[in-house]
Amino acid sequence: MNKNVTFLITAFALAACGPSSEQAPLSQAPLAGAAIGGPFTLTDQDGKQRSHSEFDGKFRIVYFGYTNCPDICTPDMQHLMAGLSQFEKAEPQLAGKVQPLFITVDPKRDTPAVLKQFVSAFHPRLIGLTGSDEQIAEAAKAFAVHYERVEGSSAESYLMSHSQTPFLMGPDGKPLALLPADTPNTQANEGDPKLVAAELAKWVR
Repeated sequence: MNKNVTFLITAFALAACGPSSEQAPLSQAPLAGAAIGGPFTLTDQDGKQRSHSEFDGKFRIVYFGYTNCPDICTPDMQHLMAGLSQFEKAEPQLAGKVQPLFITVDPKRDTPAVLKQFVSAFHPRLIGLTGSDEQIAEAAKAFAVHYERVEGSSAESYLMSHSQTPFLMGPDGKPLALLPADTPNTQANEGDPKLVAAELAKWVR
Protein backbone atom coordinates (compact mmCIF):
# COMPACT_ATOMS: atom_id res chain seq x y z
CA MET A 1 0.00 0.00 0.00
CA ASN A 2 1.19 3.55 -0.75
CA LYS A 3 2.93 5.12 2.28
CA ASN A 4 0.81 8.27 2.10
CA VAL A 5 -2.43 6.27 1.98
CA THR A 6 -1.31 4.23 5.00
CA PHE A 7 -0.63 7.38 7.01
CA LEU A 8 -4.03 8.85 6.06
CA ILE A 9 -5.89 5.70 7.12
CA THR A 10 -4.02 5.66 10.42
CA ALA A 11 -4.84 9.32 10.98
CA PHE A 12 -8.56 8.75 10.54
CA ALA A 13 -8.43 5.86 13.00
CA LEU A 14 -6.60 7.93 15.62
CA ALA A 15 -8.89 10.92 15.16
CA ALA A 16 -11.87 8.73 15.95
CA CYS A 17 -10.47 8.15 19.46
CA GLY A 18 -11.19 11.78 20.36
CA PRO A 19 -8.99 14.68 21.49
CA SER A 20 -6.77 14.57 24.56
CA SER A 21 -6.62 17.28 27.18
CA GLU A 22 -2.79 17.15 27.17
CA GLN A 23 -0.52 18.09 24.32
CA ALA A 24 1.63 15.27 23.02
CA PRO A 25 4.96 15.98 21.31
CA LEU A 26 4.55 16.94 17.64
CA SER A 27 6.64 13.89 16.80
CA GLN A 28 3.68 11.79 17.97
CA ALA A 29 1.14 13.49 15.69
CA PRO A 30 -0.84 11.06 13.47
CA LEU A 31 0.81 12.22 10.24
CA ALA A 32 4.30 12.85 11.63
CA GLY A 33 6.84 11.51 9.14
CA ALA A 34 4.41 11.25 6.21
CA ALA A 35 5.66 12.41 2.83
CA ILE A 36 2.96 15.07 2.51
CA GLY A 37 3.44 18.74 1.70
CA GLY A 38 5.98 20.64 -0.28
CA PRO A 39 6.81 23.93 -1.98
CA PHE A 40 4.31 25.72 -4.20
CA THR A 41 3.87 29.13 -5.79
CA LEU A 42 0.24 30.06 -6.36
CA THR A 43 -1.93 33.17 -6.69
CA ASP A 44 -4.22 34.35 -3.90
CA GLN A 45 -7.66 35.97 -4.07
CA ASP A 46 -6.08 39.41 -4.40
CA GLY A 47 -3.91 38.39 -7.36
CA LYS A 48 -0.75 38.22 -5.25
CA GLN A 49 1.76 35.40 -5.65
CA ARG A 50 2.12 33.31 -2.51
CA SER A 51 4.59 30.56 -1.71
CA HIS A 52 4.39 27.71 0.78
CA SER A 53 7.62 28.85 2.47
CA GLU A 54 6.27 32.32 3.34
CA PHE A 55 4.06 30.64 5.95
CA ASP A 56 7.01 28.96 7.68
CA GLY A 57 6.73 29.43 11.41
CA LYS A 58 2.93 29.11 11.30
CA PHE A 59 0.69 26.11 11.61
CA ARG A 60 -1.34 25.71 8.42
CA ILE A 61 -4.79 24.34 7.70
CA VAL A 62 -4.60 23.20 4.07
CA TYR A 63 -7.72 22.12 2.19
CA PHE A 64 -7.97 21.28 -1.52
CA GLY A 65 -11.39 21.77 -3.08
CA TYR A 66 -13.32 24.04 -5.44
CA THR A 67 -16.00 26.68 -5.17
CA ASN A 68 -18.61 24.86 -7.28
CA CYS A 69 -18.66 21.98 -4.77
CA PRO A 70 -21.63 22.78 -2.49
CA ASP A 71 -22.18 19.29 -1.07
CA ILE A 72 -18.67 18.73 0.33
CA CYS A 73 -16.33 21.71 0.15
CA THR A 74 -18.75 24.35 1.39
CA PRO A 75 -19.84 22.38 4.51
CA ASP A 76 -16.24 21.35 5.17
CA MET A 77 -15.05 24.95 5.05
CA GLN A 78 -17.93 26.05 7.26
CA HIS A 79 -16.99 23.48 9.91
CA LEU A 80 -13.24 24.03 9.64
CA MET A 81 -13.46 27.79 9.91
CA ALA A 82 -16.11 27.65 12.64
CA GLY A 83 -13.73 25.38 14.54
CA LEU A 84 -10.88 27.84 14.00
CA SER A 85 -13.12 30.66 15.24
CA GLN A 86 -13.93 28.69 18.39
CA PHE A 87 -10.22 28.09 18.93
CA GLU A 88 -9.60 31.83 18.47
CA LYS A 89 -12.07 32.64 21.23
CA ALA A 90 -10.52 30.11 23.61
CA GLU A 91 -6.83 30.65 22.71
CA PRO A 92 -6.45 33.88 20.69
CA GLN A 93 -2.65 33.96 20.82
CA LEU A 94 -2.26 30.35 19.72
CA ALA A 95 -4.93 30.72 17.03
CA GLY A 96 -2.95 33.62 15.60
CA LYS A 97 -0.27 31.08 14.74
CA VAL A 98 -2.68 29.20 12.42
CA GLN A 99 -3.00 30.19 8.75
CA PRO A 100 -5.93 28.60 6.86
CA LEU A 101 -5.43 27.94 3.14
CA PHE A 102 -7.98 26.85 0.52
CA ILE A 103 -6.33 25.56 -2.69
CA THR A 104 -8.60 25.09 -5.68
CA VAL A 105 -8.47 22.00 -7.89
CA ASP A 106 -10.55 23.86 -10.51
CA PRO A 107 -8.35 26.75 -11.63
CA LYS A 108 -10.30 27.19 -14.86
CA ARG A 109 -13.35 28.51 -13.01
CA ASP A 110 -11.79 29.53 -9.69
CA THR A 111 -10.19 32.82 -10.63
CA PRO A 112 -8.89 35.13 -7.89
CA ALA A 113 -12.15 37.10 -8.03
CA VAL A 114 -14.25 33.96 -7.58
CA LEU A 115 -12.04 32.77 -4.73
CA LYS A 116 -12.25 36.15 -3.01
CA GLN A 117 -16.03 35.94 -2.80
CA PHE A 118 -15.85 32.31 -1.65
CA VAL A 119 -13.26 32.59 1.13
CA SER A 120 -14.72 35.82 2.52
CA ALA A 121 -17.83 33.87 3.50
CA PHE A 122 -15.94 31.63 5.94
CA HIS A 123 -13.15 33.44 7.79
CA PRO A 124 -11.39 36.82 7.47
CA ARG A 125 -7.92 35.21 7.47
CA LEU A 126 -8.70 32.41 5.02
CA ILE A 127 -6.50 32.62 1.93
CA GLY A 128 -7.75 31.18 -1.36
CA LEU A 129 -5.14 30.00 -3.85
CA THR A 130 -5.30 29.27 -7.56
CA GLY A 131 -2.83 29.02 -10.44
CA SER A 132 -2.16 27.32 -13.73
CA ASP A 133 -3.16 23.72 -14.31
CA GLU A 134 0.48 22.75 -13.89
CA GLN A 135 0.91 24.68 -10.64
CA ILE A 136 -2.22 23.16 -9.12
CA ALA A 137 -1.20 19.66 -10.22
CA GLU A 138 2.23 20.10 -8.64
CA ALA A 139 0.77 21.33 -5.34
CA ALA A 140 -1.81 18.53 -5.23
CA LYS A 141 0.87 15.92 -5.90
CA ALA A 142 3.00 17.28 -3.06
CA PHE A 143 0.05 16.93 -0.68
CA ALA A 144 -0.94 13.47 -1.94
CA VAL A 145 -4.29 14.88 -3.14
CA HIS A 146 -6.01 13.17 -6.06
CA TYR A 147 -8.46 15.02 -8.27
CA GLU A 148 -10.02 14.57 -11.68
CA ARG A 149 -12.61 16.24 -13.85
CA VAL A 150 -16.00 14.55 -14.21
CA GLU A 151 -17.78 15.68 -17.35
CA GLY A 152 -21.32 17.05 -17.05
CA SER A 153 -24.12 17.88 -19.44
CA SER A 154 -22.23 20.87 -20.84
CA ALA A 155 -18.68 22.14 -21.07
CA GLU A 156 -19.15 24.35 -17.98
CA SER A 157 -21.23 22.00 -15.82
CA TYR A 158 -18.47 19.56 -14.96
CA LEU A 159 -17.62 18.42 -11.45
CA MET A 160 -14.24 17.81 -9.84
CA SER A 161 -13.76 14.57 -7.94
CA HIS A 162 -11.10 15.11 -5.28
CA SER A 163 -9.63 13.89 -2.00
CA GLN A 164 -11.39 15.21 1.09
CA THR A 165 -8.35 15.86 3.27
CA PRO A 166 -8.18 18.86 5.63
CA PHE A 167 -4.51 18.84 6.64
CA LEU A 168 -3.02 20.48 9.71
CA MET A 169 0.60 21.26 8.90
CA GLY A 170 3.24 22.23 11.45
CA PRO A 171 5.35 25.41 11.51
CA ASP A 172 8.04 23.54 9.58
CA GLY A 173 5.55 22.77 6.79
CA LYS A 174 5.37 19.08 7.68
CA PRO A 175 2.07 17.24 8.27
CA LEU A 176 0.64 16.72 11.72
CA ALA A 177 -2.96 15.52 11.43
CA LEU A 178 -6.19 15.51 9.49
CA LEU A 179 -8.84 17.80 10.92
CA PRO A 180 -12.29 16.23 11.50
CA ALA A 181 -14.27 18.57 9.26
CA ASP A 182 -16.97 16.04 8.40
CA THR A 183 -17.20 14.22 11.75
CA PRO A 184 -20.94 14.28 12.48
CA ASN A 185 -22.50 16.09 15.39
CA THR A 186 -24.70 13.55 17.19
CA GLN A 187 -27.41 16.16 17.76
CA ALA A 188 -27.35 17.55 14.25
CA ASN A 189 -26.48 15.79 11.05
CA GLU A 190 -23.51 18.00 10.30
CA GLY A 191 -19.84 18.42 11.17
CA ASP A 192 -18.98 19.53 14.68
CA PRO A 193 -16.69 22.59 14.87
CA LYS A 194 -15.91 21.73 18.50
CA LEU A 195 -13.98 18.69 17.30
CA VAL A 196 -11.95 20.86 14.93
CA ALA A 197 -11.17 23.30 17.75
CA ALA A 198 -10.19 20.40 20.02
CA GLU A 199 -7.82 18.99 17.40
CA LEU A 200 -6.19 22.39 16.96
CA ALA A 201 -5.79 22.67 20.74
CA LYS A 202 -4.10 19.29 20.74
CA TRP A 203 -1.26 20.31 18.40
CA VAL A 204 -0.93 24.10 18.11
CA ARG A 205 1.58 25.56 20.56
